Amino acid sequence: MSRLKNKVAVITGGTSGMGLATAKRFVEEGAFVYITGRRQRELDKAVSLIGRSVAAVQGDVSNLSDLDRLYAKVASEKGKIDILFAGAGIVDPQLLAETTEESFDKVFAINTRGLAFTVKKALPLLNDGGAIIVITSIAENKGIPGFTAYSATKAAVRSFVRTWTVELKRRSSAAGARGH
Repeated sequence: MSRLKNKVAVITGGTSGMGLATAKRFVEEGAFVYITGRRQRELDKAVSLIGRSVAAVQGDVSNLSDLDRLYAKVASEKGKIDILFAGAGIVDPQLLAETTEESFDKVFAINTRGLAFTVKKALPLLNDGGAIIVITSIAENKGIPGFTAYSATKAAVRSFVRTWTVELKRRSSAAGARGH
């Protein structure tokens, strides 16, 4: 199939789970895909699994310099983004009484701050009518013991989508920002 022929996709969190599965599918559909992840070894494995039409950029979405490096590479090599799949995220289950400042801050840094700046920094390269895909969870609506920080970040992501849909509407012939 070639539904994504000549499309360029950026996938954060592309070394496992939904991110890796999406990267594989996008390549099968004809896209060139940039994947990111924090661990180079996992990136190398993912590139090997995907096999072609893929480039890996090691980085942490909570580090703005890493995002700048990612988008500089995309800009110099492809000059555009058609699809942004912002899938990087972590879960660090801790009951409220046991929550540490370090864990709380890390979950928010990756799942909300990292997401917001992943999207913001992609905008100059994102084609009008391009797609932004973000990941939320049932945890945004349901109280799950041990998921205090994670659930709050996913509720924030849903709020981002509502706001970005309105803000980016003029750039899209479709929905602007899509939350899944």
